[in-house]
Amino acid sequence: DPDMPFVPSIPEDQFILVEEGDPAVIPCRTSDPDAQVTLVNSLDKSVYALYDTKQGFIGNFPAGSYTCKTMVQGVEFKSDEFLIYIIRATSQLPVEIEALKTVYKTGETIVVTCVVFDNEVVNLQWNYPGKVKEKGLIKLDDIKVPSQKLVYTLTIPEASVKDTGDYECTARHATKEVKENKKVAITVHDKGFVHLEPQFSPLEAVNLHEVKNFVVDVQ
Repeated sequence: DPDMPFVPSIPEDQFILVEEGDPAVIPCRTSDPDAQVTLVNSLDKSVYALYDTKQGFIGNFPAGSYTCKTMVQGVEFKSDEFLIYIIRATSQLPVEIEALKTVYKTGETIVVTCVVFDNEVVNLQWNYPGKVKEKGLIKLDDIKVPSQKLVYTLTIPEASVKDTGDYECTARHATKEVKENKKVAITVHDKGFVHLEPQFSPLEAVNLHEVKNFVVDVQ
C-alpha cells in the first residue's frame, strides 16, 4: 500500500519492555517487503540494526525513543514512535510477606507488607477477606538503594471480625511466565482478652520471715 507503507501498530506494541542485556524488537513492519527502511533515534540519528520485514528491527538498543523511515516514490514516510524501557529483573522472583502482627482487635488497623526483590517491574495482586468491598489501601515504594526492591503495603483501617482470614500477595514477572505468591493468616477478635495461669494453689502456707514467689503466666 503506497499510502500506508508501515503496517499500523497497536498502542501495546509502541511500549517495549526489555531486560538488561536482552535484545529487543522494534516492530515497524512494511507493507512492501522490498522497502528500504531506516531506524533513527530521538536525535534523528541513524541506528544500525538487523531488519526483518516480518518482525522489524532486532538488536540491543539503549532506552529511548525510536522511529522508522522509508521512501515511497520520492516521499518520506515515518512509522509510529516506539519507546524502549530497560528494566532490571532476574529470572527468579524473590518475594517476602510480613505482617506487623497477626492478631488484632476490632477497630485496629491491619498492615501487611509484600516485598519483591531484584525486579523493577512486576504485576502484583492482593487477595484478602475485604477485597470484594475494596476495603484495603495499597501503597507502593520503589527502593533502589542499596538494592532494588518493590515494597507493597496493604492497609485495612477499622478492622472487624470479618477481616479474619488469609492475606495473600501474588507477584508476576514482567517478561517471563514466572509467578510467586506468599500468604499470612490474620485473626481479628471482637475484643481483647487476657488468659491467666497461676503457678500456685488456691491456698498457700508461708513460714514467718520466709520469702516466697507467686508466679502467674499472662497471655
